[in-house]
Amino acid sequence: MEKENKKKIDSYLSFKLGDEIFALHVGKVQKILEMREVTEVPRAPAYMKGVINLRGKVLPVIDLRVKFGMSPAEWTKTTCILVVEAELEEDIVMVGLLVDAVQAVKKIDREEILPPPSIGSKFKSDFISGMTRVNEKFFMVLNIDLVISSDDLINIKELQKAKEAFDKES
Repeated sequence: MEKENKKKIDSYLSFKLGDEIFALHVGKVQKILEMREVTEVPRAPAYMKGVINLRGKVLPVIDLRVKFGMSPAEWTKTTCILVVEAELEEDIVMVGLLVDAVQAVKKIDREEILPPPSIGSKFKSDFISGMTRVNEKFFMVLNIDLVISSDDLINIKELQKAKEAFDKES
């Protein structure tokens, strides 16, 4: 699907982190995977859980709870990995996002998405593209391209190289 066509779609995948509900544009979500073993990579940042093998490719996995400053959660039967596509410095990268549970795909019209709250200059919320209300509950609509930063891109590339080097030695 072309980039312009993806932007016209007004469907969002909602998921939970703790008691909070977040949403990502479906055009960014490639797959939803059941939880599986994640290979840890030494000296990776705390939110980088490690890597998994996805059809012969190294896929870095980020724990969104830790990335957002929440406490890490125990994995349950609803814990899963969202495989998403993020655009970073003109690179398209595939990343796994560890989430507590996937909820549903919801159609949300653009006019229903309110601007994100202004919390002050110390709290950076630029990765929240907006807020929307569904059944009296607020959803935070994320901009995955801003959730994954350029520092993450460097870490992702290092994780991929480390895993590939390890696999060659094994």
